[in-house]
Amino acid sequence: MAEVWLKKGKEKAVRQLHPWVFSGALDSIKGKPSNGEIISVLDSKGDFLARGFFNNQSRVAVRLLDWDSESDINEEWWRTRIAKAVKCREELINSNDTNVCRIVFSEADYLPGLIVDKYADYLSVQIHSSGIENVKSILLDELQKQLNPKGIFDRSDASARAHEGLEPSHGILSGIAPPEYVEVLENGIKYLINISEGQKSGFFCDQRNNRRIIAGHSKGKRVLDCFSYSGGFSLNSLKAGATEVISVDSSALAIETLSRNIQLNQFKDLKHHSVQSDVNKQLRSFKESGEKFDIVILDPPKYAPSRSALDKASRAYKDLNRIGMSLLNSGGLLATFSCSGAVDINHFKQILAWAALDAGREIQFIYQFCQPEDHPVRASFPEGEYLKGLLCRMV
Repeated sequence: MAEVWLKKGKEKAVRQLHPWVFSGALDSIKGKPSNGEIISVLDSKGDFLARGFFNNQSRVAVRLLDWDSESDINEEWWRTRIAKAVKCREELINSNDTNVCRIVFSEADYLPGLIVDKYADYLSVQIHSSGIENVKSILLDELQKQLNPKGIFDRSDASARAHEGLEPSHGILSGIAPPEYVEVLENGIKYLINISEGQKSGFFCDQRNNRRIIAGHSKGKRVLDCFSYSGGFSLNSLKAGATEVISVDSSALAIETLSRNIQLNQFKDLKHHSVQSDVNKQLRSFKESGEKFDIVILDPPKYAPSRSALDKASRAYKDLNRIGMSLLNSGGLLATFSCSGAVDINHFKQILAWAALDAGREIQFIYQFCQPEDHPVRASFPEGEYLKGLLCRMV
């Protein structure tokens, strides 16, 4: 087995079980490992630290898998990891009102570069590391044995694969291809989702609990759902008895899917209106026309993909939330989110404080949103905590 020796003083994070070794920490490489090959990581004295995937094209040169020098990372090791991940989601998998959840969450499940989402009888898979690509057949076979899906579909993100020197990948991996729309259930609400062409892996199941929480405040309220996609927050609010819900998204496919979901759940069209528009532009239009709401939901895409984009992203979050606050009645609620890992919760609170100051509003933080149990955060890998949000009351 090839070896990677670390520079003196660069072993601390590895000893603390952090799963990434950056290229700048490498002192020397013994042997000629290929991308995705499993190698041993040694400290500057030559003492064993861990084993992981090597990749010379990625900023993360080694993605660590196991810290036990006696452990053999063989086929059984991979199958056990998949089985453990499935076992941890057993309660969700057997739920009567939800059949969508994340089965594997990359580093959090000790499978770096692998994401698996379950949508009813289908699995949507994302493979973002060369090491996982090398053992793909074993992982797919174990997923098939554990969950017996009708089909497994590949939705691997092209940009993430490029960082590892991998070609784009999209299409059926095993079983039968999903139909254009697959009907799923979340919180007792039906959705038609497009696994092949929908955003990310087809559906955002990380907001499941947060949708239910916001719905608890929606009865008798006028709700504005921005970046609505297929209508998760909108549908939950309608089910809870909102008097009116307006959904805004720039995607024609998202608006079309939301319309299908409204009909599927037999919600009254008179209580719901969709607007296909750029959200920032539409919010300004609402402000100019004097529109007011009881609840405004802001769930934008990732504004800060890296720390280098943090300043620009902070300004974007501030501007978005400032306008959102201006549309709320006194006592109204702003449910606002960030899925940018580079923006931590304290910084997000500061952004909202700045936005409130500019909007001339006073706000109270009354609830802190997070990602659900099928998106766990590993104690040694805080970077896995990407989704955060705040429920704010206008006072």
